[in-house]
Amino acid sequence: MLHTPSGGTGHGTAAAETGLMSIGTVLSALRGEFPEVTISKIRFLESEGLVEPQRTPSGYRKFSAGDVERLGHVLRMQRDHYLPLKVIREHLDAMERGEALPLPALSRPRDGEASPEPSADPPATAARIGRAQLLAAAGVDQQQLAEWESYGLLAPVEDEVYDAEAVTVAGLITELGRFGIEPRHLRAMKAAADREAGLVDQVVAPLRRHRNPQTRAHAEARAKELAGLTVKLHAALVSTALGVRLP
Repeated sequence: MLHTPSGGTGHGTAAAETGLMSIGTVLSALRGEFPEVTISKIRFLESEGLVEPQRTPSGYRKFSAGDVERLGHVLRMQRDHYLPLKVIREHLDAMERGEALPLPALSRPRDGEASPEPSADPPATAARIGRAQLLAAAGVDQQQLAEWESYGLLAPVEDEVYDAEAVTVAGLITELGRFGIEPRHLRAMKAAADREAGLVDQVVAPLRRHRNPQTRAHAEARAKELAGLTVKLHAALVSTALGVRLP
């Protein structure tokens, strides 16, 4: 069960009085179990019909406790089972009807369990996903994925295997496409992301080369912290440049 924080002012106070939460509050509630989740991810799941928050007259999203629990189920099934969004939606709809559907066996086997039957893709791990699984999770075809790869927006880490975050990237590319933003328009974003990653890498590189294993482990935590700060700064700079306030 997910526990949501209380308190806040402004929109947060009004939400607390009605039992509804802003998207920022939902993000805070989910990050305890899903530290990599982002506001963009939540919006993408909404656009795919996995959750339907209420809207205020001014257009702000307001989520119920049930919405947060549903998002938790979605993220858990993606993380633990690498299920396509269509399958997740069908499973959740069945749960709401009181039906019990077994989850497809796409998760990693636990200790002592037999491995699943071999498939066209290598087994999914906590940080890797096969090409077919990526296509299914993102809801795109081979041609679209090849186009994204041609612009450097996605790339396999090895033959037919991608970083699991590729699912999030693919979803955001698809969402931007609904507004007429084509993959070729996103090359500048990819170049900026590569420069930001290079800056972070310069900071943590000395820690990664350290002889002390604890120091090397600290490098990964520092890289994650810096990555989060650069993402927040990027969002704030874009928001300021456009003269808009992100909810």
